[in-house]
Amino acid sequence: MTLFPDAWYLLLSSRLVPDLDGGYTISTLARARQMTDAGVPALLLTVDPATAEAHAAHRAEFIARGAAVASEDFRNLFDEAQSPDGGAAEWLRAAARAGGADPSVPYDTYAGGAVALPRIENDPDWLLTTAPVVIRDAAGDVAGVLDGFGALYRAWLAHVVAGLRDRVDRPVVVICESRQLGELIVDWDDPDVRILHTVHTIHLESPYTVDAPINGLWERWLAVAPRFDAVLWPTSSQRCDVRERFGEDRVDVVAPHGVPMPAEVAPAEDGPVVVLGRLAAGKRLDHAIRAFARVVADVPHARMELWGAGAERERLVALIADLGLDAAVTLAGLTLDVGAVLDSASVYLTTSAFEGQGLALAEALAHGVPVVAYDIRYGPRDMLAGGGGILVPDGDEEALAEALTRVLGDAALRRRLAAEARAAAEALSPERAMRALAAASADALSRPTRR
Repeated sequence: MTLFPDAWYLLLSSRLVPDLDGGYTISTLARARQMTDAGVPALLLTVDPATAEAHAAHRAEFIARGAAVASEDFRNLFDEAQSPDGGAAEWLRAAARAGGADPSVPYDTYAGGAVALPRIENDPDWLLTTAPVVIRDAAGDVAGVLDGFGALYRAWLAHVVAGLRDRVDRPVVVICESRQLGELIVDWDDPDVRILHTVHTIHLESPYTVDAPINGLWERWLAVAPRFDAVLWPTSSQRCDVRERFGEDRVDVVAPHGVPMPAEVAPAEDGPVVVLGRLAAGKRLDHAIRAFARVVADVPHARMELWGAGAERERLVALIADLGLDAAVTLAGLTLDVGAVLDSASVYLTTSAFEGQGLALAEALAHGVPVVAYDIRYGPRDMLAGGGGILVPDGDEEALAEALTRVLGDAALRRRLAAEARAAAEALSPERAMRALAAASADALSRPTRR
């Protein structure tokens, strides 16, 4: 019997595109898959205005990779915005009011011309506009308008929910995965809908200390967060930091992103140091490479593999060449078999400046790979509290090299850390993640909505 209350469950994301948005996409799809395994299939809802053909290709790729079960698990606003006659769908026309386009704003058409969206240029807050969204009929004439993206998104969600209730009348739990979408649906006034809002990343700007400046998107989101029926934080550290700084007027729940436990394999005895993630500035892979130059001086046979793609690739290639590490450090590109990479590794290394939870680190622990990590917000300290790796002072490349050299040179230490890593990963198992999500859902449904 499922742990979850009897309800419709919807996972709302801005977009879901293969190999885009890093751990966000992976963890959102994983949550949906784990809910299905727990007996409560969830619909994956997206609002990106790509074509129906592009969405179908994305879904097929996710299914081929085993990241999703079936294409019927996905729905997209713009796939459903056009009626068979070519105009806007009935639900969209019914939600619109009389009006026309804003003549001062350029527009782009989508859904076969059924919807025209205002193009707000050079404004990071473009999603908050109330410039009219134009709804057109089959002849291309204006059938009405909606007041901005928020009204459009809420109209579609109301349509989706109405269809589900026609099948079985039960409450609805929306698990919102995107802060920008959360801001736009917090005014949705359906009393039988509960909104649980997940968190995927850090709320702080550089230098990412507890009292560092707040990211601008987070400032707006934190202002409306008390109206969500629960906020799901991936680590207890981030939850505590936010409550200490911003008060306790939210329903704050620790609900990590679940990571499956693979079958145990013997730790690699002579494998590489592995790094997994985007080749992005925030990952500070230059730290990893410079530290590894020190390692190779003491452990000449040591190798390091950097798996991922991104804007920093050329700069990292140059750094590897400048340090004479071409034979020791490999930029291995993207992989679709993370498990095989981790099973070949002797050590997992992370040098990120910040994380939300640290999905790749969690996967390394699940595969029994000893970890060396900078002590950053958020993730490593929480996950390594019971062992499984070595925390290094943030930014200390010399200490990073010393920790890597120590682990690579001590087989007994590697075996101990590998056993601790598997034990640490149990706290992040899908079963525990689903229990936390089910409990948050039950609590939210037991009381009136906070909206």
